[in-house]
Amino acid sequence: MSLTSAMNTAQSIFNNTGKQTDVTSKNIANVGNANYVKRTAILGTTMAGASIVSNGRAQNESLLRQTISSASLATGQNTVLTGLEEMKSIFGGNDYESAPSTYMKELLKSLSGYAAKPSNAALAATAVTSAADVASSLNKASAELQAMRLRADKEISLQVDKLNGLLAKFEEANNEVKAQTAIGGDPSDALDQRETLLKDISSIIGINVVNRPNNDVALYTTDGATLFEIVPRPVTFKAQPGYDATTTGNAIYVDGVALKAGSGSNTTAEGSLQGLMQVRDELAPTMQSQLDEIARGLITMFAEKPITQPAPPATPLTAKPGLFTWSTATATSEIPPAGVVVPGLAATITVNSALIISQGGNPELLRDGGINGTAYIVNPVATGGTGFSALIDSYVTAFDAPMNFAASTRIDTNTSILKYGTNSMGWLEQERSGATSANEAKSALYERSATSYSNNTAVSLDEELSLLMDIEQSYKAATKLVTTVDEMLKSLMDMVR
Repeated sequence: MSLTSAMNTAQSIFNNTGKQTDVTSKNIANVGNANYVKRTAILGTTMAGASIVSNGRAQNESLLRQTISSASLATGQNTVLTGLEEMKSIFGGNDYESAPSTYMKELLKSLSGYAAKPSNAALAATAVTSAADVASSLNKASAELQAMRLRADKEISLQVDKLNGLLAKFEEANNEVKAQTAIGGDPSDALDQRETLLKDISSIIGINVVNRPNNDVALYTTDGATLFEIVPRPVTFKAQPGYDATTTGNAIYVDGVALKAGSGSNTTAEGSLQGLMQVRDELAPTMQSQLDEIARGLITMFAEKPITQPAPPATPLTAKPGLFTWSTATATSEIPPAGVVVPGLAATITVNSALIISQGGNPELLRDGGINGTAYIVNPVATGGTGFSALIDSYVTAFDAPMNFAASTRIDTNTSILKYGTNSMGWLEQERSGATSANEAKSALYERSATSYSNNTAVSLDEELSLLMDIEQSYKAATKLVTTVDEMLKSLMDMVR
């Protein structure tokens, strides 16, 4: 080897080790950074034999796609489970102590006690108070369900705004990747940013990533709507100012295409948006309709039927609300038809003021009838006496008598009011249990996917430190070579002198 070749070799080693040190130092600085993909300095040789360095990146497309997909599924499932847990808390948690069925059982006890001693006015007042507790439980649960829907609606609005912001940043990162690729530069930092944004986007909405020429990508929802293609597509949503049982939430539109809500306890939701829509549009409304049917059933059970009819041509009397009525009911209101949900009835059910002492009422009308006037009196006290219990007994019996309920509520359509109330909580528990199991499975899948991706692309501190030692040895070899050349040149100069 000539002295010139030796110096060129040493210079090449210095250049290479310098670049390798830069790459390794950057890797070490990003140990533990989940959004950083390991870089490598790749050595090669030219035809002239000189060493060169190019930068590589530990990409793994298949694992990245799996991680993104599993993240969407896990986030969607967790969103649904969170909604179901919130619904459970509305009714008192594990024991469902605040559920309407719990208060209905207390009302049954109070009525049974009153039936045993119908002359006891205090027991009459207790039964009316128990009825008020039932109505209050339905009112509160209904209000909290609608408040929950409103919160979900507001969260959807926030998530849509966040998604549009992420897509704008994604455009910048994608443009930088394309620009660096086109000029033969290093797009690694831009790729890291783009992949980080993909992870963030996938937690909001399920996506399919399609590779295009020049390192470009396009994004589509799992339903096929275009989310990003060269430029971001608009994601739009209009929040509702308030919610009641009759309110329908607005759709989310991706490039003009409506996004579908998730369905099922093992939800089809991919990302938080579909999960929030499922809570807002399916789960909470189903529970609301069950509460509305309980309210309708109670109003029907305790309705007063006319004992006498007016002489023709007067309009015949019909059944009227008795112990239970609703806040918008009028003197001409009819009992709601069987098997048909009256939206929001649970929010307005109340005890008839004719029975409430503080409002000038008489709780003993529960024994005698006549809440709606003399034509509805079953027990004239003057002739029947205060020991009359037949009407109260009929109410007690009605708690176990089958009734028709709407099929749209997703539980039994022909059962007693007590069993229907219990089945309502059973439906919620079944949904929550299924969602819990699915959440565990999907979370585990995401953890495995993320771990596999990390194992393939993340920085290992031990490996980088070992590489630094190798670089140090290369640097020492180059230094020794330069020292040797220097000594040889010095000897030549001494000979010339």
